[in-house]
Amino acid sequence: MDTKTIMGKTIAEKILSAHAGRDLKAGDFAVCKIDFTFGQDGTSAIIVDRAREMGLKDFKTKFCMVIDHSAPSPSEGVSRVHKKMRDFAREHAVDMFDIGCGVCHQVIPESGQILPGDLVLGADSHTCTYGALGVFSTGVGSTDLSIALASGKNWFKVPPTYRIIVKGKVPKGIFPKDIILHIITDIKADGATYKAVEFSGPVIDAMDIDGRMTISNMAVEMGAKAGFMPVDQKTRDWFKQNSGQAKIKMISPDPDARYEKVLEYDISKLNPQVSRPHSVDSAVDAASLKNVVIQEAFLGTCTNGRLADLKVAARILKGRKINPQVRFIVAPSSRKIYLEAVKAGIIDILVKAGAVVVAPGCGPCVGTHNGVPADGENVISTANRNFKGRMGNPKAFIYLGSPATVAASAIEGRITDPRKYL
Repeated sequence: MDTKTIMGKTIAEKILSAHAGRDLKAGDFAVCKIDFTFGQDGTSAIIVDRAREMGLKDFKTKFCMVIDHSAPSPSEGVSRVHKKMRDFAREHAVDMFDIGCGVCHQVIPESGQILPGDLVLGADSHTCTYGALGVFSTGVGSTDLSIALASGKNWFKVPPTYRIIVKGKVPKGIFPKDIILHIITDIKADGATYKAVEFSGPVIDAMDIDGRMTISNMAVEMGAKAGFMPVDQKTRDWFKQNSGQAKIKMISPDPDARYEKVLEYDISKLNPQVSRPHSVDSAVDAASLKNVVIQEAFLGTCTNGRLADLKVAARILKGRKINPQVRFIVAPSSRKIYLEAVKAGIIDILVKAGAVVVAPGCGPCVGTHNGVPADGENVISTANRNFKGRMGNPKAFIYLGSPATVAASAIEGRITDPRKYL
């Protein structure tokens, strides 16, 4: 008997097997059917060029484009890219999320175009975010993505899977961002290269979808191809509320699935974490950095620009003021979230505290506009990366923390453990 047909499967093995039309296990190579693809304004120009070079008229997979990295356009050159995308979208009747719609990794799930069990390629490295919703989603280069448009398929090596179990009582002041920074610092930036990761355990089960998306978003920061969360009633409720999808596939690993590694993290004694420049896998207790004076604070991104993140910041900032020496920039991750935050009074609290709210999008995170720091300045950010030059200036220093840590630091003008404000 073929053992491959009876061996329990991980989520990655299940989804890739279904899209290859044959039984697969870790290490196998296969050509798989793609359900959905997308590009953003930092990557779509090349997709458009390759599609035109191949003479594509009809696409073999669903495709959309999102203008989020430089939205609205900060320069003449970027405006040309945006026009190129808009023209191409009209020419091919492609869905286009234009300026103000928000970050690709928020607006695409909100649009209802992806579902648990789907296989998604995005021309953006943080496409792994959708693993929080049971999607095998991973980032590829623009040329690879254009090949998927032409063929509806791409080749994959089935990744081995790490199972990460998060347990313990969640301490006061600890948020999903603290948890994932702690895990990445332990595993290291290359510790899960070309692996899939399944997050599980009582802490994950109790976590809301916003928090799960924060963690899946950063799976790539330890080298992973995909980062999966449980598909459960919370997932079902999220789809029903955000995209009107009443029925979803309840995908899960088999009880006897084989994992390359199983890691357990008890977070009962975890303190608020901050990653230091210029690497994500360098987190230490926020309190140990209390002497680091900051000039800029940023709340937003595909990691932490969701409603739960804005709520936490508003809770800390209500009735307080941002330090006059700090520029506090807020970018909601989508128009929908922005409107919800306005309705809930969150934006009112943030602006009265001294925040500057910019259009939903990526700008400050990737350093295209809306907050490029000056030489020698320190920034505390909710982003997913703090590499040299990430925010547009290689002579600046980026620290990464949770929305609570960023808000507390903005008040004090230095990196601050947020627990005293909670």
